[in-house]
Amino acid sequence: MNLPRRTSATRRKFLKLVGRAGGTAAVLTTMKELGLLGPADAAERPPLPAPGSGTGTQIAILGAGLAGMTAAYELSKAGYDCRILEARDRAGGRCQTIRGGDVVKEFDSTQTCPFDTGDNLYLNPGPARIPYHHDVILGYCKEFGVALEVLVNENRAAYFQDDKAFDAQPVLNRRVINDSRGYLAELLAKAVSKNALDQELSEIDQERLMDFIQSYGSLKDDYTYSGASRAGYTDTPGAGPNSGTLYEPLGLSELLKSDFWNYKLHFGEGFNQSATMLAPVGGMDQIAKAFEQQVGEMIEYGAEVSQIRKTASGVRIDYTDATGSEKALEADYAICTFPLSVLAGVEADFSPAYASAIQASQGIYAKAAKVGFQASRRFWEDDYNIYGGISWTEQNITQIWYPSNGYHSDTGVLVGAYIWDNPIGEAWGQLTPTQRLEKAIAEGSAIHPDYAEYVSPNTGITIAWGQVPYSQGGWAEWEDEQRESVYPVLLEPDGPIYLAGEHLSYLTGWQEGAVRSALLTVAAISERVQIVQA
Repeated sequence: MNLPRRTSATRRKFLKLVGRAGGTAAVLTTMKELGLLGPADAAERPPLPAPGSGTGTQIAILGAGLAGMTAAYELSKAGYDCRILEARDRAGGRCQTIRGGDVVKEFDSTQTCPFDTGDNLYLNPGPARIPYHHDVILGYCKEFGVALEVLVNENRAAYFQDDKAFDAQPVLNRRVINDSRGYLAELLAKAVSKNALDQELSEIDQERLMDFIQSYGSLKDDYTYSGASRAGYTDTPGAGPNSGTLYEPLGLSELLKSDFWNYKLHFGEGFNQSATMLAPVGGMDQIAKAFEQQVGEMIEYGAEVSQIRKTASGVRIDYTDATGSEKALEADYAICTFPLSVLAGVEADFSPAYASAIQASQGIYAKAAKVGFQASRRFWEDDYNIYGGISWTEQNITQIWYPSNGYHSDTGVLVGAYIWDNPIGEAWGQLTPTQRLEKAIAEGSAIHPDYAEYVSPNTGITIAWGQVPYSQGGWAEWEDEQRESVYPVLLEPDGPIYLAGEHLSYLTGWQEGAVRSALLTVAAISERVQIVQA
């Protein structure tokens, strides 16, 4: 007896009958009820479909960002017939690099990038760094031959600036970090020496802990902090009798007046941050271009989707092509990678629960903005000895990034603002590009007083992602309640329609989230196709 084979044949016939009567949505519902579509384990990388397993199955992919191209790449290797519709005239979505001559379009403005031509003269307006543990995107870089370089993310030679502290003067990063550590170590040492900790310590434990605290905070023998070489020198050590002069420690009360301690002091300790990170040589869009080399023949550019419809056999996508002609694409399944802010504006016959979840997700996108300036000279290196890294300010621009390439070149491009605070970003997006550039120079001068001598609106470019067509935001920022109510709904397909993108991950704002989400969707479609075909 071969009961599994008989059961499989009966199930296949039954599902075909269900499909004829109610279409793919009915098939999906029935498969769920039969327990044939168990939830994929998002904690592990899902298995890729076997070669040839998708032959004869058509997939419509909406959006040629990294999620869409990842799905197309992996599905096509398994024999699926993939078509990608992309409204822009380029691939990559928010994975973009702006160079001299490139045009940046927002809803109410158009800019042409004024940068000179040069290997290191570009701005990554979207993703700009890759953590070492984002192994999927790094794996694709290796597979496609995308060269990588080290990006300096945190630099002790950079600055902190806060109008509420230190007379609004910029303060060296290493002074803020190490003086803060020293004071905290001193306070802890006093508590331990007075047995003020709740946890009882043996005599030997207390001795070891005191040694640990002294080393950690660079404390004197009496366990007080009075400055340290870690915080730097006003006169650096040199030859002969010059032993150097230490900075006087910053006042603890001044450190507490500032907001440096809120997150900036430990920014580089975040799970997705570190002192050094990675970036593609020549710009982040090298990753998008590498994917495009693999799936470019599947992409139709200038294709603006107007409707997403379910059919008895799958799905139909109505769109306007680059010439303005109305067209339709029919497929067995669709993978939509549009940001939810964009998808909400597309006419579709989603189920009530799905449509409600999409509408409930509006407003989750960060109003991120960036500014890039080509400087007339690399003053940050020549005058401040800053080689890469970030200076922080409580001004609206939030950050100045210094390039981690082109060292000692004549010129370079620095990030003159990186904003992700929504109220600030919303207001920033309402400014004209020129107003943003002027504001960035004025606020950047709080860190570098001579800033305006080296950068100008004529050498800058800016992007406010909330104002960018087909993006309408930087990345998704889910509230906890939405993660519990809205998010699970969108992880599931609605009939033949699947969603994918960084917004359907716990790595929102990162390319890793986009590609991992795509792989999860690829695995789900593959499993479904194999069950139906079984």
